[in-house]
Amino acid sequence: MCRIHSEGTQHGCGHYIITKEVSKRDCGNRFCMNSDQHPSNCPHCPNCKRYLDPDYQETVTKKTTDFCSHCDYWFRTNGGAVRQPR
Repeated sequence: MCRIHSEGTQHGCGHYIITKEVSKRDCGNRFCMNSDQHPSNCPHCPNCKRYLDPDYQETVTKKTTDFCSHCDYWFRTNGGAVRQPR
């Protein structure tokens, strides 16, 4: 399936967050929604592949010790510590 070359930020939690899609490698498969070969009025949708495969290249443009926003919420602001009352 289609894959991209991306640029992004490497966070202290280990997550890589894409900030820019540089280019795309088209797989040429008519059943891949990201391909230029996918017909606009495809009779097979919603069974066509909807997601890109892993990036073929990731270029880290910035490194930070900060957690990404998802991890920051769960691990630093006690979002994960929320408990249901008993």
